[in-house]
Amino acid sequence: YLHYFPLALKYFAGRAFDHGMAYRSEDYKAVALWLPPGVGPDEEALGTVLQEGVATELQGEVFAILEQASASHPPVPHWYLPAIGVEPICQGQGYASALLAQGVEVCDGAHVAAYLEATNPANIPLYRRFGFEVVGEIQAGSSLPIIPMLRAAR
Repeated sequence: YLHYFPLALKYFAGRAFDHGMAYRSEDYKAVALWLPPGVGPDEEALGTVLQEGVATELQGEVFAILEQASASHPPVPHWYLPAIGVEPICQGQGYASALLAQGVEVCDGAHVAAYLEATNPANIPLYRRFGFEVVGEIQAGSSLPIIPMLRAAR
């Protein structure tokens, strides 16, 4: 896990760096990686890493989740937030809100929708405060549900 997670994150969200959409807090306690419209994860490289790093008996579930997630993206141009994280000791202190505000400001400036997948149901109220609405559910096998959320263009 410790070996493969950084690689999986790189291929899932790393293109945010290529497009200047990797935001962080000043103290490096939080990060948000946004992908612009038309840019997605490096699916081929991510698939290779997951085949190597995920136990064979779990690969069916993992790839089913990724297929559902890909199909859940809205058919309109949208910014995608594949990753946002806050150091656990700093959670609840406004870090995620500050990073979300930066990202949605870009979306609003371009009058483009925003999309994310909430992997923790406790974060849904936070995303709703920024205008995101639940648009479905992603789940396969024994996995916990992942909640796709869309913020309409403004």
